[in-house]
Amino acid sequence: MPTVQANGVELDYGVHGDPLAPPVLLIMGLGMPAALWPDAVIEGLASQGFRVVYFDNRDCGGSTRLSGVRGGSVPLAIARTLLRLEVRAPYNLDDMAADAVGLLDALGIARAHVVGASMGGMIAQVLAARHPRRVISLTSIMSSSGNPQRKLAFGTRRALQALLRPPPPPGDIQAVAEHLLRVFGVIGSPGIPQDPSALRSHFERVARRGLYREGTERQLLAILASGDRRAMLGEVSAPTLVLHGSADPLVPLAAGLDTAAHIPGARMEVIMGMGHDFPDSLMPRFANTIAVHCRAHADPLHAG
Repeated sequence: MPTVQANGVELDYGVHGDPLAPPVLLIMGLGMPAALWPDAVIEGLASQGFRVVYFDNRDCGGSTRLSGVRGGSVPLAIARTLLRLEVRAPYNLDDMAADAVGLLDALGIARAHVVGASMGGMIAQVLAARHPRRVISLTSIMSSSGNPQRKLAFGTRRALQALLRPPPPPGDIQAVAEHLLRVFGVIGSPGIPQDPSALRSHFERVARRGLYREGTERQLLAILASGDRRAMLGEVSAPTLVLHGSADPLVPLAAGLDTAAHIPGARMEVIMGMGHDFPDSLMPRFANTIAVHCRAHADPLHAG
């Protein structure tokens, strides 16, 4: 993918769709490169008349890796979060939102529909609150408000353990793909069948973009250091859609409901049976739901 300089880091990005169409910026979650976005979402949005922009967050995939930057103890940071104590990190979600703004600047995009999943949803929320003129509409997917209540901040112990399990060496593509199959087998959608060969192929593509354990830990520290964002969410003026699976074991449905409750006028849609993943069978509906939301809140610059 091509790269741009944005907010002091280099970001790998991709663009798909009509260059004159309304832009949709996709922001991925913890430790995952943009390659995790299903083709059905990118193609689905492009086919419905949007220019889709996606990128690897800092410390992930092909974007800048902050090698040598010391982070901290993730278990200690989690404990401090539960005790409502301050967590320090090399950067926070505001910095990652500024990265996204820098990408829009580099691409000459004044305003975009912003869609974020998991940590990407948190970044998208901060982007909408801190840079309201850059956000036409917001879609927050399987994400949270930073509310430190235990039942909202963290999912099941098994899901958290799966997420924090160290990946194999990044050069072993098959081992990394197998690792992702195990992780998403725990945090994914129970009872929704997936094509095993298609899923493995997708995870091999993700593995080739690269998983970076130290970067993932710093990103997690950034989430924890950013703390409770509920007051900030009250400042979001962009029309907001909150999507969350009913069976999410990593970020509980209650966290999505809490997010929607703190964003003025937000619309909540629960996707029955979905966990913390992107099941193939749900993706056409997923893309269409986002497209309908974006079209309902079109930027006058792109009207007609």
